[in-house]
Amino acid sequence: MAAEPAAPNPSPLGASGYMVPSVDRYSYGSDDEVASLPSESTSSSDLDALSDDYSDAEEEWRESIEQLELLLSMVLVPFVGKYLGRKCAYWSWTRFMQWKYPVEVVVNNQASFKGTGAMAAL
Repeated sequence: MAAEPAAPNPSPLGASGYMVPSVDRYSYGSDDEVASLPSESTSSSDLDALSDDYSDAEEEWRESIEQLELLLSMVLVPFVGKYLGRKCAYWSWTRFMQWKYPVEVVVNNQASFKGTGAMAAL
């Protein structure tokens, strides 16, 4: 009895049933087949339509940028300025009063202090 040569041991990746075969089923035969497909020619009217679409999109883009600028300048900037202005005024007034009248203020009930300030703001 002659010993048969051992079959090459397949790699564990090659034995997997979940592997995709390396043959591309959906590939086209050759570049010649792709080159022989009919192509569309672009006429000048098509180019005009494309440029019109581009100019319309650019105009809409500029309008939206203008609306954002208006939103920033008419809504956001005043609110931020009001907030920062009040913070600066409260800080500077506190510093001035501590310098002019060195008195220590102690708040015993923080909730009533904030509630009184909220009622005074209305």
